[in-house]
Amino acid sequence: MPEDVVFPIPNLALPQNLFILSQSHLAHLHENARKEFLAGIQADQMAPYYRSVTAASSLPLDQALLDSMEAANKADLEKLDKRLEEAEKTEGESDIADALQAQANFFTRIGEKEKAVEAQKKALEKTAGMGSRIDIVLTLVRIGFFFGDFDMILSELAQAEELIEQGGDWDRRNRFKVYRGLHLLSIRQFKRGGELLLDALSTFTATELLSYNDFVTFTIISNVLTLTRVDLKKKLIEASDISQVLPEVPVLADLMKNLYDSHYDKFFVALATLEQTLLIPSRLLHPHTRFYVREMRILAYSQLLESYRSLTLDSLARSFGVSVDFVDNELSRFIASGRLHCTIDKVHGVVETNRPPLKAAQYETVIRQGDILLNAVQRLSKVLY
Repeated sequence: MPEDVVFPIPNLALPQNLFILSQSHLAHLHENARKEFLAGIQADQMAPYYRSVTAASSLPLDQALLDSMEAANKADLEKLDKRLEEAEKTEGESDIADALQAQANFFTRIGEKEKAVEAQKKALEKTAGMGSRIDIVLTLVRIGFFFGDFDMILSELAQAEELIEQGGDWDRRNRFKVYRGLHLLSIRQFKRGGELLLDALSTFTATELLSYNDFVTFTIISNVLTLTRVDLKKKLIEASDISQVLPEVPVLADLMKNLYDSHYDKFFVALATLEQTLLIPSRLLHPHTRFYVREMRILAYSQLLESYRSLTLDSLARSFGVSVDFVDNELSRFIASGRLHCTIDKVHGVVETNRPPLKAAQYETVIRQGDILLNAVQRLSKVLY
């Protein structure tokens, strides 16, 4: 197999479609998701995956479709077994490695997890080229993403990083950034994940993992939360790689530009649209939707409050296009949790900022993180002892 060929297997659009089908509140997306899901399964003849999915969900089983795919799988596997047998009898190690890789890719394509993992690891043992070895490990990472196996993702990412440090080329190093960045987003590490995706923006080639538009979407969503205002304009708003995708996802343009231009009422509308159209329907980001929306609101409130020593609740509410009661309740929650440094004078209807000095803020951060660490250690000690 040529070292530069990376097959888009397994098809990672399918678990996204299945996720949508599993969410009753996304019923308006079900018809399209079902069509794409079944089309993808038929295209890759994914009999084992189709059988397991229909057994575990409300998706109806088409027995005729399953039978035809199983027959096709059987015929393909017989050819691959024959190829491997001939390679072991008459060919050299490289031909045997190619035959093993073809077999591993077959199991990966049809979604038979256990056999795919076993076959990919067997092919890895026989493969000599460093580039091909890295590609095999990245395929194992994709299998982990496909089946939502986070332990597998972590272990294979660690192995891929080790191989890349030993001799990974420029392309594989950049593809690895996307793999790691996507995993970090899935575990709510938006800052580090966003940095990796941004680093890979101009050199993106990992189309076997996700489409370019989806990659740019994740890059914007993660970085708009963590970049400074100056970097937001420089690295996202003015980036040519970003701007060419924005016409297809205008909500992202609205989110960035209205936050940067301090049009907070329009920003809130864009954030609500983002929540409904991109966060909630996303298999990757759905678990972090409430966290993300809350953090973006805090970011917007902080940005506005930084410009004033005090302002009225009424003007604050008008700036965000919400009621006074809404902004009063929301600010109260964020102030109580230490996320906003201001006080509310209910008598006069005024919000006064009281930003702490830098050293005091750093001290508070250290104390807060120390408390979190101590609590984690205490919980761990209870489990161990």
